Amino acid sequence: MPQGAAQAAAHNIVGTTQKAVTAVEALLADARQNVSARVCVEGRLVGRMLDREQRAAHGLAWLATYVEAVRQLAAYAERLEVGGSLTEIEELLLRIGVGEYLAQIFWGIPISQGEIVRPSDLGLSAQAVASRFTRDVELLIATGNTAQCRARLVELMRAGRNTTAGASGLDETLETVREEMRKFAESEVAEQAQGWHRTNSYIPLDVIEQMAELGVFGLTIPDQFGGLGLGKEAMCVVSEELSRGYIGVGSLGTRSEIAAELILGSGTDEQKRKWLPKLATGKVLPTAVFTEPNTGSDLASIKTRAVREGDVYRVYGNKTWITHPVRADLMTLLVRTNPKEPGYRGLSMLLAEKPRGTDQDPFPVAGMTGTEIEVIGYRGMKEYEIAFDGFEVKAENLLGGVEGMGFKQLMSTFESARIQTAARAIGVAQSAMDRALEYANMRVQFGEPIISFPRVADKIAAMAAEILIARQLTYHAARQKDSGRRCDLEAGMAKLLAARVAWAAADNAVQIHGGNGFALEFPISRILCDARILSIFEGAAEIQAQVIARRLLDGSN
Repeated sequence: MPQGAAQAAAHNIVGTTQKAVTAVEALLADARQNVSARVCVEGRLVGRMLDREQRAAHGLAWLATYVEAVRQLAAYAERLEVGGSLTEIEELLLRIGVGEYLAQIFWGIPISQGEIVRPSDLGLSAQAVASRFTRDVELLIATGNTAQCRARLVELMRAGRNTTAGASGLDETLETVREEMRKFAESEVAEQAQGWHRTNSYIPLDVIEQMAELGVFGLTIPDQFGGLGLGKEAMCVVSEELSRGYIGVGSLGTRSEIAAELILGSGTDEQKRKWLPKLATGKVLPTAVFTEPNTGSDLASIKTRAVREGDVYRVYGNKTWITHPVRADLMTLLVRTNPKEPGYRGLSMLLAEKPRGTDQDPFPVAGMTGTEIEVIGYRGMKEYEIAFDGFEVKAENLLGGVEGMGFKQLMSTFESARIQTAARAIGVAQSAMDRALEYANMRVQFGEPIISFPRVADKIAAMAAEILIARQLTYHAARQKDSGRRCDLEAGMAKLLAARVAWAAADNAVQIHGGNGFALEFPISRILCDARILSIFEGAAEIQAQVIARRLLDGSN
């Protein structure tokens, strides 16, 4: 195609996508009005009604996520077009992604492997749906996720022109950060990850030291406390590339991110001066100690208590699913300091110091014992259930110096944690696609590489398109956070979608490997196990959909 014609075609797809966004925004507004009528009274959300209409409410959350995804794809394409960098591969990814997501919006969105939400579940009649099915929508569906587009995309990917699911659309500084992290992950992480996984070994301390030297642990900590002072977009880039090498390495930064945000946002001046420089340099490794055996996402039911005795608190109770606690030096520990206050109001956050342990003596400190939880994936840090029986914490380490603020303090970190989890999911999905593309090119059946067969190539094309979608949605949430705007809705959407994308990519990559994908010696078997956790932690998919639905439907927000 001549250059002028190519530019005109690209401009046409960008403009058409923008018009389609308007159409699906109107469909979302219709659906929101219908679901609101089922769960709200006088504009106020009623909890028991929301629970009764959970399928419709969660379907609305997924629909809103899809609409935001299409909106961000359109914005991404426009930015590339204005900058003169919208190449054929990005245009193909746009066509495939937008075409497929529009088709699902109008005909059914898969919210899990066995559940599909259709417009009728949201109270949308066939006539109402038809009224929003514009010519632009019809054109994008008809010309988007086609055999020709998928084949051409994979052809370009095989030629090595772009194996990272399209240009990121980020600035040169962040691309430099990405390149640095990718080189580190490829040289120090990717080839060793399978061994760490199969032997259930810790990520070596020398790898953690190298991460500290690269600034991973102080990425978003202000420079006055020894950090790099970068934003959440940078956090996404770093988390994605490290997780592309191995999710365990990408997740090490999560612990420091959560601890630093808690202290930066809620700590006293002395707590900031004491802890933030140590977190930034990796001298202190933190762990988050929030979840309890019978509470899960219901943090208001936490029972672990901290009793004040002079200048110390003594902690009693049990915590579970605690990641990397043995080698941690600091625990951000959510406890109940006032047993008379029900629900959230009696909770406080402690900055609990502890000595590092070993496999032989995991918790060498009085009042604290633990048992490892064996897991199928997400290894390298180890999960524990921990029992506290009089464990001592200095009273000066009460976060912020005021009791009863723990839940509010923790809530302030949820946006960043979910954005970072979405970025980790993108890295896992990208790793799965890397393995699938490599194997499909190498594996010969019936005299040719299996990537020559459409059902194999189609899977890879779908991975690439969805990775781009999840990445742009996640970057959007990060930009919202960096701008200081509330972004719990955008962060939740990014995490919800990216987790599903990671699982789909890993599952399809195993299928491409055939029987070899089921063998422990092939890394894709590990990636599948790692991907499965992403729709569970940092808010299970169902909880995440519930949170999104509440934001969409509660007129008081």
